[in-house]
Amino acid sequence: MAPDGAAAVHLERALLSVDDKSGLADFARGLAAHGIELWATGGTGRALRAAGLSPRAVEDVTGVSDWFGGRVKTLHPAVFGGILAPRTPDGRRELEERRLLPFDLVVVNFYPFERHLREHPDATDREEFIDIGGVTLARAAAKNHAYVAIVTDPGEYPAFLEELRANAGTVSAATRRALALRAFDRCTAYDAAISRGLRAPGSSSEAFPEELVLRRESTRLRYGENPHQRAAAYDALAPEGAGLTPDPIALVKGESLSFTNLLDLDTVLAIVAEFPTPTAAVVKHASPCGVASGATVREALERAVATDPVARYGCVIAVNRPLSAEDPAALHGVFVDLLAAPGFAPASLDALGRRPKLKLVRADPPSPTAPRWEAKSALGRVLLEEADRRELVPTDFKPVTRARASPEAACALDFAWRVVRHAKSNAIVLAQGSRTVGIGSGQPTRVKATELACEVAGDRAKGAVLASDAFFPFADGVEVAGRAGVSAIIQPGGSLRDPEVIATAEKYGIAMYFTGWRVFRH
Repeated sequence: MAPDGAAAVHLERALLSVDDKSGLADFARGLAAHGIELWATGGTGRALRAAGLSPRAVEDVTGVSDWFGGRVKTLHPAVFGGILAPRTPDGRRELEERRLLPFDLVVVNFYPFERHLREHPDATDREEFIDIGGVTLARAAAKNHAYVAIVTDPGEYPAFLEELRANAGTVSAATRRALALRAFDRCTAYDAAISRGLRAPGSSSEAFPEELVLRRESTRLRYGENPHQRAAAYDALAPEGAGLTPDPIALVKGESLSFTNLLDLDTVLAIVAEFPTPTAAVVKHASPCGVASGATVREALERAVATDPVARYGCVIAVNRPLSAEDPAALHGVFVDLLAAPGFAPASLDALGRRPKLKLVRADPPSPTAPRWEAKSALGRVLLEEADRRELVPTDFKPVTRARASPEAACALDFAWRVVRHAKSNAIVLAQGSRTVGIGSGQPTRVKATELACEVAGDRAKGAVLASDAFFPFADGVEVAGRAGVSAIIQPGGSLRDPEVIATAEKYGIAMYFTGWRVFRH
């Protein structure tokens, strides 16, 4: 074949060395059916012989058995010469002179280092699960993919055998290249997992890792922000404790999730995680349009969906308690695209199963105190920041007006502040007790956000409290709130026009508090 690897390769000899033996016997039988000679390392060879096959032992060509408890098996020139040798006239001549056997196919996967960490998070022998020979085999075969095929995942077996069957035992250059790229990806992810697994939490003075590895999840997204855009989700492989571990979610019912479903889920789960009592949140376009707590999940749902009956159409909803048999009744007449909960009672699944387009996701809200990062992209760059975990404490309530909030209103201000930091800036939240009555978000001006929130609230704005994610640059927003009947406002303060803003609050008898810190969310 041509040195550039443009031609198909006819397979004559395969080396198999796998930890995951799923589908191995059937795959090896398929290879043998095409006359491919099988060679295998210790455990792989035993598994093949138990399945009735007769592979040759690698030690027959190396003269080396399992040294040092299996640490040295394939690390030998007789193996790597047979993999890395070019199939040019000079390369074949050297193979013959050195009496080496060329391998045309390498089938390998690695010790389960990642699984070992998951199953034994406190293990002190992590180094023992680092694969050396397997990774080296994969790299060598992938480097020489012009002449050698590399298979690193049992999921690749069926398509590989089908190509052999369709092409009389040959593998195309395009397939060899694609398999080589997957092998390098797997090696990269494996190395990153080792680096993360051996680095103790807090051992680095750097808040962010020097390198970040992204690995595509196996679950495919239906589409991006719009159906004509493709999309994918990636796990970030970073040091332990860095706060980038993907939250476990499981699709219980409905079609596969989209890009925007994940964005909405991220927001809605973060909101309900703010509250210790039963809470429901309603989100559209990754911004809340209704949040409420209640004595029960059903009460919380009823109050949350009542905030904005127009905006909630086609929404995503999450609750922070398992859904009971009675809870779905709260969503009667409400068009919901996706509903997330930590669990679903069988009767609730029966009731919700009658909605053909509804997606159900099992997901636990993230810990509100655990370190966590958030990622966005800009100009081809991935931007990372710490998630906003700062808690509002009593000393943050700095009164700047003569009027003071009642204890009940102070609790409502705390509730509204917890919600407004999850709304898109500029953001205003109106709340009565432990439920929102109006939300204005994503507006270019703060006064427009205030007008929108008051419009949604209507008469419910009278006596409500207001939270603003940043300071009022002008008094006009407070003027709108005062005319609507808002009784108390919490905001960061710090505007050049704070005296005018405070004076307007005094004019309407509004109790105003400054926190001294903002909660923008773009």
